[in-house]
Order: sequence, then C-alpha cells, then structure tokens
Amino acid sequence: MKRFTPALAIAFALLPAAQAVAEAIQIDVRKTNGCGCCLSWMKHLEENGFAPMGEDMFGGSLVRFKLDNGVPQRMVSCHTALVDGYVIEGHVSAADIQRLLEDRPDAVGLAVPGMPYGSPGMGPEDDREAYDVFLIHEDGSTEVYTSYSAPD
Repeated sequence: MKRFTPALAIAFALLPAAQAVAEAIQIDVRKTNGCGCCLSWMKHLEENGFAPMGEDMFGGSLVRFKLDNGVPQRMVSCHTALVDGYVIEGHVSAADIQRLLEDRPDAVGLAVPGMPYGSPGMGPEDDREAYDVFLIHEDGSTEVYTSYSAPD
C-alpha cells in the first residue's frame, strides 16, 4: 500500500475550503473608492455564501451604470451589484438576494434606496431603523419585497 505524501495530505485538507469558494455565488459590486459601508456590505455577503468582487468607479460613471442597468433614480443608493442577471442596489441583505435567486421573478432586481441605519453594512441590526427592500420591475415600477421593522 502506498503512503500519502505530505503534499497530498495538505491537498486533501484544503479540498473543503476550495469547494466552498467554488460554490460561493459570484457577485460583481460597483462602488466608489474607499467607501467603508460598501466594504462592510461586501463582508456581509462573504459571510453569507457570496463571493463579491469590487470594482471602483468615479461618481458620475457609477450613476450612469445604475441608470443604464435599470435602477430608477428614486431607488439609488451607494453601490450597485450584478448577480446572475439581476441588479442589486444598496444595502440589500444576503438573505433577500438568495430569495431573489431562488424565486427568479421577471424583474430588474432589488434595491434599498438611501442608506438606512442598521441595514447590512450600515451599523448594528439590533439598533436598525425600519426600512424596505424593493423589487424593481422591468418598467421601472417597484413593490415592497421585504420590510424590516425597527427593533422594539
């Protein structure tokens, strides 16, 4: 019987980590350089099964990117992401994105307009303000997808 070499043993030990990275959902995040809340949101995504890749853009270019990808002006926030054919605008939770990808509605994507305190990347959830996540339809109309209330 052949013995495992140390290199082969290390390869087998790293296999679960490599599979987890391969299974993570790729998400392309467009943001401005040095935005701390964008980086915090990306960390939230990483902790919840996504593999975010950030790309810095200048302010005007980022606004044009949002509008070109179907985000209505009233839904704009600080960063915009693309995932599996959908646009994600602002501090949308990983759980809402996962639900969107499971439900596959005929829509542009999701948005959390503004930067509500306590949304992912914007401070502690246990001290959040109430906010809504909106589903953006192809015609630019929106409807509430998820509502988050302020803690009691």
